[in-house]
Amino acid sequence: MSWSKLKQQLESFLCPALHGRVEYRATSYSYLPDKAGNCYITVDKKNILNMSDPTTLIRWYQTELEIKNDSDIRIPISNEEIEAVRNDTKGTVPEDRLKIIARNRKISEYGKELLAAQSSLSKSNFVVVANKFLTISIDESLESNDILLNILALVDRRVGKRRILNMTEKMELKHPVVQYFYELRLSMI
Repeated sequence: MSWSKLKQQLESFLCPALHGRVEYRATSYSYLPDKAGNCYITVDKKNILNMSDPTTLIRWYQTELEIKNDSDIRIPISNEEIEAVRNDTKGTVPEDRLKIIARNRKISEYGKELLAAQSSLSKSNFVVVANKFLTISIDESLESNDILLNILALVDRRVGKRRILNMTEKMELKHPVVQYFYELRLSMI
């Protein structure tokens, strides 16, 4: 499918409040046929999703340690996770330390998932992922670990108010760029 046709289809799925604000753009290299173009998403003419652009507004993590040290990341810890730590340590660790250990374990897992998602996004082809988005259900796109699928689903008109409002807890564990588009959509409600 040509870029213009794909762009037209993606923009036809944008929620009405985001028409004209969210744009899908692409660069092409007519003199370099073997060099793929670069696709990116802008909001209000500002480049939001383009990993190769250093001026992007979203923070891209380079290491798991950066994720652990980011004070903006809030990781909810369940009682089951604390209980798992208690069982692993055979009850020898004080209660206040159990929460810290459980949080560190969870943030470490989260960091690995986040870095894996970022690296798959940097290797992915926007056109391929966008075509996949057009062929799978909205639920699959929202539940996916693919950052781009999450974004395309969040700005989609088929995702209603109630669903957006019920996603708050899930969005806490997503990449900052996905959280940005979630907040953008939430502000439209």
